[in-house]
Amino acid sequence: MDDAELLFQGVARQAELVRTGKVSARRLVEASLRRIGLLDPTLNAFRVVRAEQALAEADARDAARASGADGPLLGVPIAVKDELDVAGEVTTYGGAANRTPVAEDAEAVRRLRAAGAVIIGKTAMPEFGQWPFTESAAHGYTRNPWDTTRTTGGSSGGSAAAVAAGLVGAALGGDGGGSIRIPAACCGLFGLKPQRGRVSTAPHPHLWYALGTVGPLTRTVADSALLYDVLSGPADGDRWTARSGATSFTQALATTPGRLRIGYSAKPAVRGVRPHPEHVQALRATALALRELGHDVREIDPRYPDTTAAFLPQFCGGVRVEAAAMERPELLERRTRQTLRLARLAPEGAVEWAVRTGERMAVRANRVFAGAGAGAGTGVATGSGLDLLLTPTIAQRPRPVGVLDGAGLLTAMLRSFPMIAYTALWNVTGNPAASVPAGRGSDGLPLAVQLVGRQHDEATILRVAAQLETIRPWADSRPPSD
Repeated sequence: MDDAELLFQGVARQAELVRTGKVSARRLVEASLRRIGLLDPTLNAFRVVRAEQALAEADARDAARASGADGPLLGVPIAVKDELDVAGEVTTYGGAANRTPVAEDAEAVRRLRAAGAVIIGKTAMPEFGQWPFTESAAHGYTRNPWDTTRTTGGSSGGSAAAVAAGLVGAALGGDGGGSIRIPAACCGLFGLKPQRGRVSTAPHPHLWYALGTVGPLTRTVADSALLYDVLSGPADGDRWTARSGATSFTQALATTPGRLRIGYSAKPAVRGVRPHPEHVQALRATALALRELGHDVREIDPRYPDTTAAFLPQFCGGVRVEAAAMERPELLERRTRQTLRLARLAPEGAVEWAVRTGERMAVRANRVFAGAGAGAGTGVATGSGLDLLLTPTIAQRPRPVGVLDGAGLLTAMLRSFPMIAYTALWNVTGNPAASVPAGRGSDGLPLAVQLVGRQHDEATILRVAAQLETIRPWADSRPPSD
């Protein structure tokens, strides 16, 4: 296999190739480094590439395998969003205000290494992940592999570009308002935001309080399931912990979901936003596909709560917590300084009130699922509720890069609303939700839909997404940047 063919295999297949001795970890890492060298000068997916360290880690993985060691990600190169600590590297949060490398890995990174992964680099993000566009004053624009004049979305846009272009088989992101799902939608990937507390945020007790989660962007559903098996579980100090399932996520894919009740709606959860017609068409086409798979699918009119009062204080408070740890605060972007001024209106007590308010809103939002699924992940539909909700992932097509040029805080927020109109609600409630590829638009860029599940029920999302992947495979589609 050439470099591209090898890297587009995905992490589960790459690990199998290493495990069986058909490919070495060093071969995988060298292929990734060559692809990064070839394509990343245009894409700007990586903030830093750990070439020497990654090759040394690959050699260590090959030596471990020769001694009989194994692991679910043995020798597989994976990238990490630059809000997660990687020992020996600076955690920049997308800006220029930090200068000192950290001493230890974040818990999620530690678990990747424990599973045998090689950390090949850290990916670009907007400063503190505030925006659904991966642009920053410090690191420039990250460009979409499907059309390099367009945005990758954000805030995990560097991770999305790296996976979509075949620089790595998977990359970690974070999602505080849609930041896994939005770039997955823009770049044609599968991106599951897990249940709040599913993946540890250690060494920090939370990521933007109740809003943020950590998780991977991948080409396939099976790769995401594998990575969540590696990443899931609490650590000391975590503020939130998700309920554990009876089986692993990979095992969950071995069983079909049964006949589910699935509601679909093009109604955004943010007022004043109108979805692009092709996104509505993709939604309806997916609803028809699910009906043909045997599910009970009906259009609904959900009553979404206005979550501004819960979201905005946690957003401002989360940025304030991260900014307080910066060594050179004078180097923060102008928009970030405006966010911090706004954060003065939301002291810690107000942020905690917003967390409690979000929990009350979660009860209201989850009424759409009430009465469905007697047990999480069983696929047994009872009562009058839904097992899954189907929506668009984003409301507009990916915009040209430069969205944030010259924009202050208010303008950046207004430009962000169409991107978060379907996603941010589920950060407030904590529900798992995934962006699923749904073809390509007339502009050649990917289309996507969002599957939202009951609380703590990623398994049903994964099973249904796998069904969709079977009838309309997307993993072999490669962008023209290849």
